[in-house]
Amino acid sequence: MMKLPSRPQHPTFTALVAVLALSSASLAPTVARADNRVSTPAATDQALRDAISGPQRTPDHVSRDRYRHPRQTLEFFGIRPDMRVEEFLPEGGWYTEILAPFLHDEGQLVDAAFPTTSDNAFIRRMATDFRQKLSANDGVYGRVAVLSIAPPDYIPLGPPHSQDMILTFRNLHDLVYVNAHGEVSSDAIRRFFRSAYRALEPGGVLGVVAHRANPGADIGAASKNGRLPQAYVDGLARHAGFRLAASSDVNANPKDDRTKPVWYFLPSLNAPAGKKDAYRAMGAADNMTLRFVKPGRAGAGSG
Repeated sequence: MMKLPSRPQHPTFTALVAVLALSSASLAPTVARADNRVSTPAATDQALRDAISGPQRTPDHVSRDRYRHPRQTLEFFGIRPDMRVEEFLPEGGWYTEILAPFLHDEGQLVDAAFPTTSDNAFIRRMATDFRQKLSANDGVYGRVAVLSIAPPDYIPLGPPHSQDMILTFRNLHDLVYVNAHGEVSSDAIRRFFRSAYRALEPGGVLGVVAHRANPGADIGAASKNGRLPQAYVDGLARHAGFRLAASSDVNANPKDDRTKPVWYFLPSLNAPAGKKDAYRAMGAADNMTLRFVKPGRAGAGSG
């Protein structure tokens, strides 16, 4: 069951039965520069810096900022503190620790997370730990709504036009399935893009950070390494109705040849014996960073 916090700054914020239904209040458009970067107001930039440097963050998470570039990434997506933002599969809450305080006063954060009732023991434990994390700090996470989803079959991301921005970080490869015969199914990842398109306001943003494979790589083999080709992701998003507004190299790593499993790199560093130092020196795996927009009126994040 989702927790629906009050939103006193926006009186039209209401709850529908078992799902989110947020007001469709008009939001001023974010300004886009000629080079497709988003111009971030000074107050928004400072609010992000404050959230990133806040005491609520796990020290181990902070140590990875140099590889994940949270401020630059979120500013590239065009986030603002008054937005309705949904995070897809937050897992341990790396980005939730930043998004929750940033959106706390004026906006709304929804975490679309695994259910605590999953038949999979690992997923059940991860889901329970995440909810315990939220309940342990009501001052930071008390207004975060949790929406239970169960990929690959059940990926509802909310009612139509209920979100200004949907974010997914390094987990799209988990939605590609390969059977025992090596046959690839893209049904779940297509379902994600369709659901995201439905839930976003016209002009809303889908922000994607995903481990990148080389162009033309076999989808099944790439997904087993935790990667996807950028053209594959772009094609599925466009098929769902999105347009690619901009891409960024903020999370790219040219030292990664994009052929090895991403867990060889930091933070997992599960590389073969004798090669850990080399992968540690390379840092994190190469990632694409894409800003998709749902066509429509000029609105949140369009540009």
